[in-house]
Amino acid sequence: MSTHSHALRRLVAVPATALLALVVSLGLVAVSAPAAEAAGAAGAERRERKVDTAMAITRRQKGDPYGYGAAGPHRFDCSGLIRYAYGRAGFDVPRTSREQARTLGRRIPKRAVRRGDLVFFYDGGGVYHAGVFAGRKHGRAYLVHASKPGTDVKRDRIWTSSWFGRTLR
Repeated sequence: MSTHSHALRRLVAVPATALLALVVSLGLVAVSAPAAEAAGAAGAERRERKVDTAMAITRRQKGDPYGYGAAGPHRFDCSGLIRYAYGRAGFDVPRTSREQARTLGRRIPKRAVRRGDLVFFYDGGGVYHAGVFAGRKHGRAYLVHASKPGTDVKRDRIWTSSWFGRTLR
């Protein structure tokens, strides 16, 4: 018996259900790859819309007073502003800037930060402040934040190089 006919005889001995399962699973892989890509693109678009919504909410809070430990709707500290805006946009947001810096989204290089991404400021003791990236103008980076007692939520220039970005996109 030739090798070819021996292989054919072994193939015939495989139960039809096993062959059918193999064919179906191969077909599903071919069909599901584009579906997975479409689902991934749809998810990215949803995240993008949520970030845009959070940025709009953040901008609407400009002029609201700072309040230590406050998370809105009319008084904020830095992490409370992020929790309020991004929470209302549909993200699950921890309370403190330190936890936000550790768990929200993914870290990105400074050059990749876009409007609506989060910025976190640090020193030897760790993260001490947070804000929402507002864009660049004339080579300078800006954020919207609730900075300190006696000030309102406002747009400011980023004042130090000791910061990093995280994105929820």
